[in-house]
Amino acid sequence: MNNSVRNSARLLGAGLRALLVLTVICGVLYPLVVTGVAQAAFHDRANGSEVTQNGKVVGSELLGQRYDKGQDKKGDPIPDLRYFQPRPSAGLGSNRTNGVNTQYDLQVSGATNQGATNTDLIAAVAERKKWVAGTYGVPESEVPADAVTSSGSGLDPDISPAYAKLQVGRVAKENRLDRAKVERLVEDTTQGRVLGFMGEPRVNVLKLNMGLRELAG
Repeated sequence: MNNSVRNSARLLGAGLRALLVLTVICGVLYPLVVTGVAQAAFHDRANGSEVTQNGKVVGSELLGQRYDKGQDKKGDPIPDLRYFQPRPSAGLGSNRTNGVNTQYDLQVSGATNQGATNTDLIAAVAERKKWVAGTYGVPESEVPADAVTSSGSGLDPDISPAYAKLQVGRVAKENRLDRAKVERLVEDTTQGRVLGFMGEPRVNVLKLNMGLRELAG
């Protein structure tokens, strides 16, 4: 009986020592080392890839955001057409009853998982396509896919060069800017494929609108 108690006590002591050592290593030292390396080598990314303009944080390079000028009578956001607009944001949850994440809400990030034959998706795409075509004065056949569909996360910060160029005329008019200057801004902001072959060319909407603010003075 005494041997059994001693063995149990020895095992319990060994377990507690292992718990203490692993807690210090995995719960204290490892996080400190990883955090230190991240802050030293990847300071901007470690802090959320924040983007500043005139000394003020205006957003994150990795997260999309809306550019609105208030709400209509139904409580829906009204896009501010002085700025380039992002792609739609549809998420797992919603701040609206129809299931659309209208505010790029981080808490409801995710895809809707609606298939191509889903009637709600078809109706939403058709409505969005009609709005884009009417707002920017182009045929519906010229509206790019990313202008009417959301990304898997619903937080995509980028749009296609085609969607950016489609908005140039209206943005230039709203800001009373020369169209050629706005077109040049889009070209300068366009990023190519990663390593030259991965993904598609893209335009970061936040950086594009930051350049637009500087252009408009």
